Amino acid sequence: MAALTDDEFEQLAGRVARLHVPVASANIFIPGGIKLVGPDIDPARQMAHVTATLTASAARRVGGRARQRRRPPRAGRVLARRGRHPVLRLLPPSRPRGPRSRHHDAVEPLRRQETNLINTVREGVAFVKAVDRPNIRLVVDFYHLSQEQESPDVILEAGALVAHAHIANPQGRVYPLSEDEAAYGPFFASLCRIGYAGRLTIEASTTDFAAQAPRSLAMLRDALACARR
Repeated sequence: MAALTDDEFEQLAGRVARLHVPVASANIFIPGGIKLVGPDIDPARQMAHVTATLTASAARRVGGRARQRRRPPRAGRVLARRGRHPVLRLLPPSRPRGPRSRHHDAVEPLRRQETNLINTVREGVAFVKAVDRPNIRLVVDFYHLSQEQESPDVILEAGALVAHAHIANPQGRVYPLSEDEAAYGPFFASLCRIGYAGRLTIEASTTDFAAQAPRSLAMLRDALACARR
């Protein structure tokens, strides 16, 4: 959105306003063409993009979370993680936006088919702790957790670092519709044990949104209610 002209942004804002659904967050903070690690990094270009994006986001009241997925083949994982620190440190400290809300930039571990940088929640926890900024936190995604065969107990290690959660049926990455289709229970229980009260986003595909969305929402509400008891 930072690359849009004012006229283009106003057109987009108008379409969003007509939906009556607020934009709570955004992703793809760093585009693929701007490298964060490896021999082709350009610190001046990184700084220019971050400054322009944050300025535009602040002016337009748009949130965001970082996701830049690939490191160069010869860059080690430690180098890649360290390489991302300077960019994340450019982000401003979080400030209250209301009595119960706070802006965060969240790092999401993704399965190895989608990134070669941070694949597990445990790796994400280590990275966020190394960055050591209160507004840099973590996304936990049931789909990626399942694909990496990581125990939901790792969420207990993440604790208050968890800023957002995603879910999908790991069989096909589709809408979750039934509690017995996957091992959702331990995931919900771990979120409840850390006192998580944030959003749970369904990040999945569907062939019938009108029919499946209400069913999925009802299932998740029931499952979370059970987990909290």
